[in-house]
Formats: sequence, C-alpha cells, structure tokens
Amino acid sequence: MNEQQTLEQLKALKLLGMANAMAVQLESPNIQSLPFNDRLALLVEAECHERDNRRQQRLMTQAKLKIRTACLEDIDFRTRRGLDKPQLMSLGQCQWIGRHQHLLITGPTGVGKTWLACAFGMHAIRRGQSVAYHRVSRLLEETEIARADGSLSSLRSKLAKCQLLILDDWGMSPLTDIGRQDLLEFIDDRTGSGAILIASQLPVAKWYEYINEPTLADAILDRIVHRAHKIEMHGESMRKKRGLSDGED
Repeated sequence: MNEQQTLEQLKALKLLGMANAMAVQLESPNIQSLPFNDRLALLVEAECHERDNRRQQRLMTQAKLKIRTACLEDIDFRTRRGLDKPQLMSLGQCQWIGRHQHLLITGPTGVGKTWLACAFGMHAIRRGQSVAYHRVSRLLEETEIARADGSLSSLRSKLAKCQLLILDDWGMSPLTDIGRQDLLEFIDDRTGSGAILIASQLPVAKWYEYINEPTLADAILDRIVHRAHKIEMHGESMRKKRGLSDGED
C-alpha cells in the first residue's frame, strides 16, 4: 500500500488529525528520519488534538453563549467592580461545576455580569464541560412553545444534562404562575446533578420578592442559594465608561 492510499484510508476512518499530520510528515525529511514509534506517537498526538478541538467547537455551538470572546484571563482588576482576583481564579478552576454547586453574579446594569457569566462558560468549555446559556425570559418563552408542540420533555431533558446551565437576566421580567413552576422544575431537575450560574441585576435578598409566591420562592431559593458561591459586582456602567455594546452587561 502506498502513502497516498494510507492517507485516504485514514480520512475514510475519520482520523483527520492523523491524516493531516501524516501529510506534514511526508513533506518533512527531519520527521521522516525519526524512529517509527516516535512518528506514530506524533500522529496519535495530532489525532487527540484534532478531536479535542472538534469537541470544543461542538460544545461552543451547543452553548449559544451571548459573548463568545469573553475570557477570564482578560479581566481588568484595576477597575473597581467588586471583583476579587483570588476568588475568580479559584472559581476558574471549575471545580464548583463538577461538585454541582452554583454561582450567583449580581450587580447593577452595565458592570459586566453577562460578560463574566460567558467568560465562566467559555472556561468550562475549554475544560471539556457542556454549557447552555439562556436568558430567563427567552427560556420561559421557549418553554411555552415546547409545551404547545409537545417537546417540553425534550427541552427539560436537554437542560438537565448540560454540566453548567447559565440563566442570565434573572429578575428582569415578571414571572407568570406557570413560569414560576417551570423555573422550579428546571432547577429541581439539576439538584445534585448539575451546576447553575445566575446573573441578575437584583440582589439575592430581593429574589424572594421577584418570585412573588411564598411556597415556590422557598422551594426555588432553597435549591440555589445554600449551595452557591456569590460575586456581588458594583461600580459605574462599563458601557458608559468604554462605550461597550449592550451585549456586555
């Protein structure tokens, strides 16, 4: 079998990383002079790298993050927004996600809550963890549509399976009776099995009032608050200071 046939078979087997690496090896006399085991190791390493990249791209597509350029390493700690560097670096290890804990980010409009939430989402994706981003109002609209077309169980299953569920703009719109119940169901489905990140303009102390139904408020907050890390942001709007777009709340 000649080298071209080998390349074609690698592609047919969907070993694209190995195929591309082999093509490079064939053009490099220095690599061709290496022992067979070393060359094989390079091919396997290239295939692993290719699969990691494809998985990461798939996770990014599935996550639907609002800001895909957000990155924890880009945080400017010189700006006084209540951000504690040791806390953020610790949370950036994403161990809280593996432990099915939660993260609550609160603060006034424009301080960067959505950006920070997406940065944590991107960090989780880079570590191979599945993420789903939703604005609460849009999610509840999707839930109503799913209920009408019979796909609600599929939506609930999808949200329950991701390792990190990001709920943005929590508290921005009033909840209906069915909306409160839906939120409880989504959160309960993840209790002990998945992490939740909530970003909200409302301080946690006002969430009970936002839910506006004592029994459901107790049930929802009991499942979230007691297993949560908290980041309380403050300061002047970053949009006002830097002219950022609305997407960087």
